[in-house]
Amino acid sequence: CRSPNSDPLLLLFPGSSKHSLSYSYLCVSGPSQELPQFLSMVHLDDQPIARYNNHTRMLEPLVPWMEMVKMKTFLDPDWVFRADMKSPQNAHPQNEGLHTWQAILGCELKEDRSKGGYFHYGYDGMDFISFDKETFRWVAAQPQAQKVKEKWEDHPGWFQENKHFLEETCPVLLKRYLSFGKEALQRTEPPVGKVNSTVVDDSLEVLTCQAFGFYPKEIQATWMRDKEVCEYETLHRNVAPNSDGTYYVQLSIEIDPNEKDHYWCHVMHDGLQEPLVLPCVPMGHVGSAALCSCAAWINCFGGDISLQTTKIFSWITCGPWTTSWQPLDYKTSKVHSNSYYSML
Repeated sequence: CRSPNSDPLLLLFPGSSKHSLSYSYLCVSGPSQELPQFLSMVHLDDQPIARYNNHTRMLEPLVPWMEMVKMKTFLDPDWVFRADMKSPQNAHPQNEGLHTWQAILGCELKEDRSKGGYFHYGYDGMDFISFDKETFRWVAAQPQAQKVKEKWEDHPGWFQENKHFLEETCPVLLKRYLSFGKEALQRTEPPVGKVNSTVVDDSLEVLTCQAFGFYPKEIQATWMRDKEVCEYETLHRNVAPNSDGTYYVQLSIEIDPNEKDHYWCHVMHDGLQEPLVLPCVPMGHVGSAALCSCAAWINCFGGDISLQTTKIFSWITCGPWTTSWQPLDYKTSKVHSNSYYSML
């Protein structure tokens, strides 16, 4: 560990200089299904704002301010998952089990007012094909996508629709949503923190600090030994989203059990009036895991804290894509850091 005056590398997640609007889709099909099943979500700056209703075939607001937005523009799943995208299954008839198509598309507005757009498809958990709006071409990520690429490039209208949505329609919608959701996006929610201890053996113990339920995403968190920042000893994960629009993060450190009283988890966030300082105070044991209480909770929040177990559906990641669903507790789950999104 090093002194704070030595300019250590804290666990810092810098603020974003851009805004984004993204549409994520999942289509599940199988031999026993008469019709494919669709799931779709809309995110504004990583915040879930709407989802697709299969029965009404319309978007449903997930945040109050979206009630005021007339959502006339939405990409219907039938448009996103075209009929000619059945090619991989047709080319491999032996693969007649459950199959998944995924798509993510959207746009960004950067601080310098430049715009960017993207449109990617995944098939059975792997990159499949993506649209390059600069070269006006589809880029196949695997051999099975080549036939789809050739078909789509024979239809100029399909190119024009994609390019127009990414460069014109999407940025207009993004600006509109930002104007309606400005207050919600500028809110602050302080993190709640806890420390867990896992005894590996007589000479090794792992302390894990968790901060969750905070917004905005930017947070500083680090392990400290007395007054020194444990820079290189800390193992950490990227900030990950919860289904309610807040975030969580965790960081661990391996220590000598005899030195545990010297370690503290230090958390700083815009929602906190004072830094959150979390010691590990053993309260009991469950197997090899010791539960720790953090007196700093009451100091920072002025009373008892009741933590509700919130179930989320998180997509298990296979590369950048996901292949199955699993219910997780956001307080204890270890969602892969490159998961694109969580679904309600």
